[in-house]
Amino acid sequence: MSTTLRSLIIQRIRESGPLTVAEFMDIALYHPVLGYYTRTPRRTGRAGDFFTSVDVGPQFGALLAAQLDEMYRLLAAAGAPEFELVEVGASNAQLARDVLDAAEEVYPELYTAIRLTLVETSNAARATQRQMLGRHQNRLAAQLETLPDRVCGVIVTNELLDALPTHAVTMTSDGLREIFIGLAGERFVEQAGLPSTPELAHYIQRLDVSPPPGWRGEVNLAAVDWIRSAARRLERGFMILIDYGHSAMELFSDRHDTGTLTSYHRHTAAVGTDPLKLGDPAWLACPGEQDITSHVDLTSVRAAALDEGLDELGLVDQTRFLLGLGALDVPDSKGSIGAVKHRLALKTLLVPGGLGSTHKVLLLGKHMGTPPLQGCSFRLNSKNIRRSSTRHADTAGDAET
Repeated sequence: MSTTLRSLIIQRIRESGPLTVAEFMDIALYHPVLGYYTRTPRRTGRAGDFFTSVDVGPQFGALLAAQLDEMYRLLAAAGAPEFELVEVGASNAQLARDVLDAAEEVYPELYTAIRLTLVETSNAARATQRQMLGRHQNRLAAQLETLPDRVCGVIVTNELLDALPTHAVTMTSDGLREIFIGLAGERFVEQAGLPSTPELAHYIQRLDVSPPPGWRGEVNLAAVDWIRSAARRLERGFMILIDYGHSAMELFSDRHDTGTLTSYHRHTAAVGTDPLKLGDPAWLACPGEQDITSHVDLTSVRAAALDEGLDELGLVDQTRFLLGLGALDVPDSKGSIGAVKHRLALKTLLVPGGLGSTHKVLLLGKHMGTPPLQGCSFRLNSKNIRRSSTRHADTAGDAET
């Protein structure tokens, strides 16, 4: 248990008063020495605390490469002088390696054109990226802690926004209140108080939603700030944002009236009260030792993107995104163990109720018009499964918007 990080947070609360949930998360996840994401190069996979699509196998990166190839060709046709691929929240570069493996084999022109930038705040993760890339190191242009000032190409994120520090709020009979983290002895506890910033109320007002008394949820100002900053830095090209989230109408309804904030440790969600009585609720118990996450408000992220001049090219769940990119084009296994594993991996990525339906893919463009994209081309009708060139805007009801 990270007692040192606990002691730092306890000391800060005693000196400066209760923390917002966003402040608590920022320390717990991103403290430069003791934070959950900064102490080790990898937190996912069987030996970690949770799975992502990247951990299932190389299939996710290979299918993503198909979408990147289409975007590269669109940019080249428009006269773009270069193709920058910027992955934000790149961790140890496993996704980038999977993309480059597929590009080298299937999309050689894309592979040659890629100038890869990996954005990652963790020093430990950045230190492992070149080794992970292996023979693809010649594609790596930069390793950064923040987005570059200008990008002509594609910005990709996979489960980034859900890990940004979020505020937690609740609606009472007296109006909106914010959840703070205080102390009861040595134990972290939640406390309700007046909002730390008027932006929390403005955020909800802009959504035109009316959470009922007793409702609790999250307001992620950092996610909105991030998409605004990324949009300004994208000079020309595309953004692919992959994360689990919902429309504001759903998040701010009684369907999620206790909020979505949770933590994971060794593939187990922290629920209820911590048996060690270090924090109440349990997600407060072990800062620096467990992931803390919340579902993304896709409505606010989309609105901020459009406000900054981006065009929405599609919003689909991950299943439809990967099917549009050819996930069903799998060769007959013929008893091959490798092919069977390949099919099982695809099933994990596509199965309803799992990664396929919980994760959404938001595709955005800037100064590229509104081209139909392959990742938004999958359509399901009552008689058969087929791919169509119709953009997802025509089937917006298939994803939560």
